[in-house]
Amino acid sequence: MITQRTLLASAVLSALASLSHSAFAQTQEQTLPAVVVTSTPFNNDEGAQILAPAKVLYGDELREKLGNSLGDTLSQELGVSASAFGAGASRPIIRGLEGPRIKILQNGMSVMDASSLSNDHAVAGEAATARQIEILRGPAALLYGSGAIGGVVNIINDRIPTILNAKPTGEAELRYGTADRMKNMSLSVDGAAGDIALHIDGNLRDADDYKIPGNVSLSDPALGSGRLPNSFARANSIGFGASYIQDWGHIGASVGINDDRYGIPTEEQSFITLKQTRFDLDGLIREPFGNIESLRFKLGHTDYKHTENLQDGTPATDFKNNALESRIELTHKAMAGWRGTFGLQTENSEFSALPAEDDHGHGHSHATVPVTKSESIAAFLVEERDFGPLRASAGARIESVKRKPDSHSGLMQRDFNLGSYSLGGLWTFAPGYGLGATAAIAQRAPAIEELYSDGPHESTATYDIGDANLRKETSRNFELSLQKTDGLIRWKANIFQNRVKNFIYGRTDGTSVDDHGLPDPDGEFTQRFWAQNNATIRGAEAEISYNLRGEGWSLRGFADTSRGKLSGLDNLPLQPATRFGGEVGYRQGGWRSGLKVLHAQQQDKLASFESFATPSYTQVDANLSFTQRINSTQLTWFAIVKNLLNEDIRLSTSVLREVAPLTGRNLIIGVRTSF
Repeated sequence: MITQRTLLASAVLSALASLSHSAFAQTQEQTLPAVVVTSTPFNNDEGAQILAPAKVLYGDELREKLGNSLGDTLSQELGVSASAFGAGASRPIIRGLEGPRIKILQNGMSVMDASSLSNDHAVAGEAATARQIEILRGPAALLYGSGAIGGVVNIINDRIPTILNAKPTGEAELRYGTADRMKNMSLSVDGAAGDIALHIDGNLRDADDYKIPGNVSLSDPALGSGRLPNSFARANSIGFGASYIQDWGHIGASVGINDDRYGIPTEEQSFITLKQTRFDLDGLIREPFGNIESLRFKLGHTDYKHTENLQDGTPATDFKNNALESRIELTHKAMAGWRGTFGLQTENSEFSALPAEDDHGHGHSHATVPVTKSESIAAFLVEERDFGPLRASAGARIESVKRKPDSHSGLMQRDFNLGSYSLGGLWTFAPGYGLGATAAIAQRAPAIEELYSDGPHESTATYDIGDANLRKETSRNFELSLQKTDGLIRWKANIFQNRVKNFIYGRTDGTSVDDHGLPDPDGEFTQRFWAQNNATIRGAEAEISYNLRGEGWSLRGFADTSRGKLSGLDNLPLQPATRFGGEVGYRQGGWRSGLKVLHAQQQDKLASFESFATPSYTQVDANLSFTQRINSTQLTWFAIVKNLLNEDIRLSTSVLREVAPLTGRNLIIGVRTSF
């Protein structure tokens, strides 16, 4: 086996090397347009984000990393891991923080799904049709709510267009994956009719149960091997948008529909069907009055439902979320040297997780989460100013949150007043070199399921019990950063510490219960309680790169580590493993190629109620593409190999790490056209 792996790796390296005319020839970095980070209030380029450390995935890099889920797509970014609940549901985890502490946006507005409630819930946002995906932390994250304590992920698909194209432009892609027989087709087209800009996008994905390198379980070979049972994933989406564009700005609207079906790879063999319809309104007015540079308003409404079904197709639980979000942002001109954005945001939702109505008498007597209305209103301010070589950034957000469970539930209403503040500074001590520091205090209200859960959750096989007396979380975070952002050789390093008072987490005591929550040694559910304790998370990240976006050879090395501990109870659950690795790439003309190696160490720093330590693994990925131009159309043929060594990979951040390894060796081939 070792010999085979060595030969495979050598063959790929030889293929990459053959593309070069001469090793490490004189290389000049291409001049590429700056990447604008839309989720910052200043629309800075990616290199300016030391005060709000950002990663922007776009173009070829995004397409090469594209997975079946948002978590899979982002799982190898610095400081980012994934919840990995099978192929259909995987959410990004940033520096060990997950769920309601990571805000997922689509075009700057909340996705308003149920993915933050549990790891088995898919994100209702499609990466395959995204123009770029942004990862954001720091002061600017305060624009987006108390759910952004850990960071923000913004999926940009430009569904409401803001420019008029002289002729139709777009992109289409077909790809096929061997490990899961995945077929994926995506399309995005923009056009115009007079002063009306038009947009359409869509995606179709169909993936079967995926191949795994060994056994489903490391401790119980009887559970099977070959393919991971019930790991199929199907996802369909379509979106339309239009906007009226003038010199003064624009106003537009869009509608999007998601229709997903995916399996939960547990012994229960349940599956989820998901449907979401969302409407968005977006307007921008330039220089509306006085010292205001721009006024932007957004309105988003979603009708979301997913059903957890038993293996035989019987509906068990319906999760519903009917939500409305609005925000208005005013960006002012420089005042006493300060420039920034202030505004208001409101969110209103009605959420429930209730027994499904069926004709088979299988409905549960307990509501997993009763019908609960949530209301929030917030005011925010983010400012920036240069003091010679020092750039300062500050942000503040005050927010009122109300949780109102249905009166028949007998549960009490909870009101929370939240205050979040952030201050940062960047000292450019030499051209291209920066030393930065940020300090933040952020507060989060307990989520609905943390407060009011009291029922079975089929897909996680848990009986969830909330605590209506939970207090708000208060996070105190400090980060120190050092970066070199110019030249062929660039690098950055971050160290951080996050102290969280009243950290909310789910814990189990091993008690088996029936679907009424009564103790039963043969019960199919395990009790899970929501509890609070103080926590501390510390970590570091670093990377160095050579000629990362230019022609010729490119190199990159990276590492990240973090550890979370509960006061008096040792470790936080589901903590990421320490990782390090490197990649080498080559570009010449229409050819592009790369080889990446990532090694994750064993993660045996477990919570008191965890027992499975994930073993170390080494993941090797490779890619090769050729781009040709035919008249005005650009055609790219590509091949991507993920997990080249066919490693048994189990993520320490996954609830299913004992019974659901990641996909084995997977060859993805396809063609992409842009016009």
